[in-house]
Amino acid sequence: MENQKKNTDISVVVPVYSCARCLPELCERLTKTLKTISQNFEILLINDASPDDSWAVIAQLARDDQRIRGINLSRNFGQHSAITAGLDHVCGEWTVVMDCDLQDQPEEILKLYNKAQEGYDVVLGRRHERKDTQFKKASSRAFYKTFNYFSGTKTTAEVANFCICSKNVVQNIRKFKEQNRFFPHFLAWMGFDTAYVNVEHAKRAHDKSSYTLKKLFTLGFNNLVAYSNKPLRFSIIFGFIVALVSLIFAVYLVVKYIFLGISVSGWTSVMVSIWFTSGLIIASIGMVGLYVGRIFDETKRRPLYIVKEVTTKQE
Repeated sequence: MENQKKNTDISVVVPVYSCARCLPELCERLTKTLKTISQNFEILLINDASPDDSWAVIAQLARDDQRIRGINLSRNFGQHSAITAGLDHVCGEWTVVMDCDLQDQPEEILKLYNKAQEGYDVVLGRRHERKDTQFKKASSRAFYKTFNYFSGTKTTAEVANFCICSKNVVQNIRKFKEQNRFFPHFLAWMGFDTAYVNVEHAKRAHDKSSYTLKKLFTLGFNNLVAYSNKPLRFSIIFGFIVALVSLIFAVYLVVKYIFLGISVSGWTSVMVSIWFTSGLIIASIGMVGLYVGRIFDETKRRPLYIVKEVTTKQE
């Protein structure tokens, strides 16, 4: 193992979920591509409790080729936690992160690697022509625009997880211990020298994406709370605006009563105002509660993932 650590030039991390049929072709194409870079490579397949027989396929692939390693997580921790598990186990001087569904094409790794040799620590693959449905492309654009606005980072819908990172970048990513994880945000936040290259994006070979509308909304909302405090600031600003409007309206009513002799009436308007302000207060308290809940989750210091088993090297 120690000798492998010294000699591994490039590693590939692939989180796996519901893509058992893609894996043999993926590993075949990865092996063919990586051989053009170096004979000393490794492929890490992280099974995120996939409901199909992905782990059985991974175990067989690992038996057939000792450069392929499998990590089986005890339950579904999510794609970005699976990526974390892979990064914690890589040995290469360079590490590629990619999806398992063959939309990230293994042959495009050469573009990423060659660009990295120009002196960049991170090279991201830009999907200039995404082969996804219109709905997925639209929802992805909406997610990234919202996330960028609240988090203050600059990421685009054309860039996902497909990238290559230097060993220094990987070592620093390992320092991130927060429970809510978003790999592209970590790369953007660290500020290493970054480049982009256009890569060919393929249609999904088998099955459908596991990211439903509900999951996309949950991911966006969790990241919003995890990486930005702007919603809290907005609630404060909005509260001051409501208070200011109420004060102006109160002065108007007093002036109207004193100088024009018009009495203030309207039980309905009073009740509407009470319900309106009560709703704002409850919403603000709920927003604060979400952040407190996040703090509570982080203080538990639970592991980011749990490994159930790993494939062993065949002698």
